[in-house]
Amino acid sequence: MLISVKLYAAILIPAGVLVAVAAVFAVLLAFLGRKLEVKRDEKVVAVESLLSGANCGGCGFAGCSAFAEALANGKADLSSCNATSKVNKDKIAAILGTVNDGEEMSFVVCCSGGNACEDKYDYHGYGDCASMELLAGGRKACPVGCMGAGTCVKHCDHHACNLTDNGYASITDERCTLCGKCSKSCPKGLIKKIPARAKVYVACSNHGKGKEIRSYCKAGCIGCGMCMRTCPEGAITLVDNLAVIDYSKCIGCGACAAKCPSKCIKTRD
Repeated sequence: MLISVKLYAAILIPAGVLVAVAAVFAVLLAFLGRKLEVKRDEKVVAVESLLSGANCGGCGFAGCSAFAEALANGKADLSSCNATSKVNKDKIAAILGTVNDGEEMSFVVCCSGGNACEDKYDYHGYGDCASMELLAGGRKACPVGCMGAGTCVKHCDHHACNLTDNGYASITDERCTLCGKCSKSCPKGLIKKIPARAKVYVACSNHGKGKEIRSYCKAGCIGCGMCMRTCPEGAITLVDNLAVIDYSKCIGCGACAAKCPSKCIKTRD
């Protein structure tokens, strides 16, 4: 019996000491936590709560927290953030005492050549479009044609970029956070922003002559002007042989896409 009491004492006393020490440290840490707490600016907290939370870095800052702090201190422009909705941007602007004059945007791939565009050579090397670009400007006969090797796919963290069966890249709007990584990574600069409300876009970036483009790509803009003549609002012009849409005039009727002989003007849902 005496041995049992001694055994319990040998176990319980050290355990009790440990619990007491732990309690002291817990109280001390709680006290120090309150004492040393860095109080955040309420404006910064409010702004951060309205940002997308994507932490994509597309704004040029380390994340949404750093961007919110820069906004609150007047060291950043709200338009730098592509991922936050216009509704929330308007709320942020109200908090900051400014006006949000930006428009919601979407990314599109301005090329639909792919398999319809001839290759200069067969590429059997390792890597993606960026690697291919180092070899004679890529495998496509079109100098600005999508090579379809997936550099944009590799850089997209949200699986919004994908390669179509037709051999060129496309973007799924529902998954896109507008971080811009795909646009920055494309060696041909084919991924561009257009207004989210836009119903049509020009899926070609070649400014060459029509006859030349036709010789190697069946889906390139040939600068025929059919879209320009068809548009009821005069929203399309030819700039250096390439159709350009003025979205401030475009009503999204789709007449241009229907008439385009190359079908390089695409409609969006």
